[in-house]
Amino acid sequence: MSNEIEIGRGKRGRRAYSFDDIAVVPSRRTRDPKDVSVGWQIDAYHFDLPIMAAPMDSVMSPATAIALGHHGGLGVLDLEGLWTRYEAPEALLTQIAQLPADQATRRMQEIYAEPIKAELIAHRLKEIRAAGVSVAGALSPQNTQEHYKAVVDAGVDLFVIRGTTVSAEHVSTNAEPLNLKRFIYELDVPVVVGGASTYTAALHLMRTGAAGVLVGFGGGAAHTTRVSLGIHAPMATAVSDVAAARRDYLDESGGRYVHVIADGGVGRSGDIVKAVACGADAVMLGAALARAAEAPGQGWHWGPEAHHSQLPRGERVEVGTAGTLEEILFGPGRQADGSLNLVGALKRAMATTGYSDLKEFQRVEVVVSPYRPN
Repeated sequence: MSNEIEIGRGKRGRRAYSFDDIAVVPSRRTRDPKDVSVGWQIDAYHFDLPIMAAPMDSVMSPATAIALGHHGGLGVLDLEGLWTRYEAPEALLTQIAQLPADQATRRMQEIYAEPIKAELIAHRLKEIRAAGVSVAGALSPQNTQEHYKAVVDAGVDLFVIRGTTVSAEHVSTNAEPLNLKRFIYELDVPVVVGGASTYTAALHLMRTGAAGVLVGFGGGAAHTTRVSLGIHAPMATAVSDVAAARRDYLDESGGRYVHVIADGGVGRSGDIVKAVACGADAVMLGAALARAAEAPGQGWHWGPEAHHSQLPRGERVEVGTAGTLEEILFGPGRQADGSLNLVGALKRAMATTGYSDLKEFQRVEVVVSPYRPN
């Protein structure tokens, strides 16, 4: 059965759903939330929480990456951010948080024009390793070729290649593109790569040898990709499509399981629940963690698209401060808006529907039930 809709006589489009369009359905069984496990493992690394922090300066500093690691998640440091451009970026982070709206983009472009320094990449990653937590850093596809050696030499447990969209087949007449398959083969650490938002794009990324695929395109709180480029991928459909690619690649490869990580549109606890229900193994959180009192953005949130030198496709958005990092992850919640106790909410949703671990919960029944929160 096709869910294609006729847009006009010359164009048809597939109906796609966001997390707000679906809901999880209770089953005949319930469980005690204390009996529910939300741990997951990627390659040799086990995490108590299915949460990766987005590599964005408003979310992750070395200190917050360490704190999230101690809580059981994985902090991913943006290796093209202020922490690898400046020795002491704290004053600049405060300046960005205080900029008037009409000056924010231009001033951020100036601040981020400072070159990335290999010695600072090494210094930041070693600082995280010294704290005894798993180390992860992210580069964009454009800068991976130039800086990956500094990353690998410094020592990372997981390497993230993250762009608005990443393909296994980038075509350029101006520059030698990154050969993902060869790069991942030669690298001695597991690589998580994305974003991808379609079955075919994800399958090609899985065939490069990636350990995980980030799902999303322009769905984050700080993106304006839909407005500026006209590109958007509703996340419930995107995660489900990529999960189908994971299943088919598992057969094709003779048992190689590639992890699916929802990255974008996962701002509240209910979104995390629905991301896993659609097939995600874990989620990458940006705005949800930018609301932490410890977050470097000081109540503001922005990504690399916000200061792109030629075509900004994001903006600095005010997300406010909801609580400490610990309260955001584990509560107690003080308002019923899904911003606090993310882990408790996920456990309760799994318990209420009768599932004991994330892999099981991926099979939960969902319904299409559009809901537009205020």
